[in-house]
Amino acid sequence: MSSLFDAPDDEGAGTPDPGAPLAVRMRPRALDEVVGQQHLLGPRAPLRRLVESDEPMSLVLYGPPGTGKTTLAHVISLATKRQFVQLSALDSGVKEVRAVIQSAKRELTFAGRRTVLFIDEVHRFSKTQQDSLLSAVEDRIVSLIAATTENPFFSVVSPLLSRSLVLALQPLSDDDIRAVLHRALTSERGLGNAITLTPEAEEHLVRIAGGDARKALTALESGAGAAQAAGTDELDLATLETAVAQAAVRYDRQGDQHYDVASALIKSIRGSDVDAALHYLARMVEAGEDPRFIARRLVISASEDIGMADPTALPTAVAAMQAVQFIGMPEGHFPLAQAVVHLATAPKSNAVTVAMGESVADVRAGLAGPVPAGLRDAHYAGAKKLGHGATYVYPHAHPDGVVPQQYPPDTLVGKDYYRPTARGAEARLGERLAKLRAIVRRPR
Repeated sequence: MSSLFDAPDDEGAGTPDPGAPLAVRMRPRALDEVVGQQHLLGPRAPLRRLVESDEPMSLVLYGPPGTGKTTLAHVISLATKRQFVQLSALDSGVKEVRAVIQSAKRELTFAGRRTVLFIDEVHRFSKTQQDSLLSAVEDRIVSLIAATTENPFFSVVSPLLSRSLVLALQPLSDDDIRAVLHRALTSERGLGNAITLTPEAEEHLVRIAGGDARKALTALESGAGAAQAAGTDELDLATLETAVAQAAVRYDRQGDQHYDVASALIKSIRGSDVDAALHYLARMVEAGEDPRFIARRLVISASEDIGMADPTALPTAVAAMQAVQFIGMPEGHFPLAQAVVHLATAPKSNAVTVAMGESVADVRAGLAGPVPAGLRDAHYAGAKKLGHGATYVYPHAHPDGVVPQQYPPDTLVGKDYYRPTARGAEARLGERLAKLRAIVRRPR
């Protein structure tokens, strides 16, 4: 199980600032206090080896909010007895980075002490700002610990990644969150047994935490304050709900959750699970996702996963996109929901997607060849002398509107790219296509 907090004895640990937030007071102060993340902290895991051997190291810690990135940075610094400097990418730039590097050089030269530079939300640093770290990291003037909620392979420059060990933190389980809450309730650094928690309130805290230890502790602290203000030492569900009005949606519009939830929406539509699709739509809407992004994904899905099995799916998705642009949010979630229901319940076909993919693959493989002479442009001067259009047969001149004629290059004659399924409108389309191909490909 992945968790941040064990329940070690508090004696001898020092007196925390009683005015600090509960999540800060409960932060582990030694590597052995951190449990879970065993892929990083187990006996032979990379992070424990690096810390215990006190090797110079640079790390990129990647994971959802509340999984312990900042905590691990502090614990590493304390365990290795190094100077710890923290910067936030939100309010720091190249100037601040260079100042830290100069200070680290002096500390290393005159005191022989290395510096841990912790940069939170490093994905918000520009390429230039990230590049300013390279020489100091490579020369081991600083040990960089960079934290990010985004996939670092997309958000961190390659030279910095190549000089760092990338470690992925896992979300906390429900049992982990319970352990965090129980420790906070009993620890002298926390609530010191001043408050008890009813089972219903505990389950609500676990549910609204969404795997985020910081969120769980913040909600517990708010609820405990409300209970004490009411003159009781028991935090029940009703009191907790008044203190924590609404569970925040765990969703970072700039991070992996943005792509994960969007992917789940489209895959649920593709799988014809309308209820799951509406759930993921609701998560995106409640998180404040750009409705244009949602609409674009639905338009793509209408062609990619439904296509000609239901030719009305694409117009519905486009109409939803236009409706959102016209009426805005929050009312725009109604046409988005209508489109999701239509797409999820529609018959599915990826025949158009496959056809396009195969035709592009053949073009890239060099299967192009010259355009048949009859199909070439015959409107410019001299074209007829070259034979352009001379053999072209005008389909509208035929009663059926279809005539035998070679349309593809010689190398692709008889090649079937579009293969309709037997689902929805494509079943009838398949019958018509067979007749069309038989006429068009008939020798003249």
